[in-house]
Amino acid sequence: MANAKSAKRRAVVSEGECVACGCCVKACPVQAISVYRGIRAVVDGLRCVGCGRCAAACPASVIEIREATA
Repeated sequence: MANAKSAKRRAVVSEGECVACGCCVKACPVQAISVYRGIRAVVDGLRCVGCGRCAAACPASVIEIREATA
C-alpha cells in the first residue's frame, strides 16, 4: 500500500460544466491539459502531476485534484 506522500494525484474536469475557456491550459506547467474541439478541457493523466494550478485558475471551478485510482 502506497503512503499518502507517494500517492499520485491528478486533475479531473467536470465535463458537463467545463466552458473550454483555456485558463487551465495556460496554468499547467507540464502541458497536461488541452481543450478538445473547443468543447471541454481534457487532462492527460500520464503527464498530470496533480499540482492544482489548473484548479486554481479555473474561473468555473470545475476542476478537482483527486487521488489516482490506479
